[in-house]
Amino acid sequence: MHELSIAASIVDYAEEFASEHQAKSISRIELEVGQLSGVVTDSLVFAMEEAVKGSILEKAQVVIVEIAGKSICNKCHTEFDNSDWYTPCPNCQSMDSEIVGGKELLITKISI
Repeated sequence: MHELSIAASIVDYAEEFASEHQAKSISRIELEVGQLSGVVTDSLVFAMEEAVKGSILEKAQVVIVEIAGKSICNKCHTEFDNSDWYTPCPNCQSMDSEIVGGKELLITKISI
């Protein structure tokens, strides 16, 4: 479960952020996790619950927003939602597409 190491890295970053801003606590942290990032959101939620114990994030509200996968077809240029790497273009059925969204794993906001 690589989500635990991701959660630990998020906690480390939050602690560094708080230290740089002389903050004694963090009240909220917001994350964006793409459907195509390879991160299982439910596993990350569980991992965060464990990783925040004893840290500056222990009492923080952790908000995880899942970002839908998006692709653009290289043949007909249709933009479409996709939930996996193997979704054909709904317009021309081509498998030749470029993923343009849903691979992100970002800390978008920290409230101190």
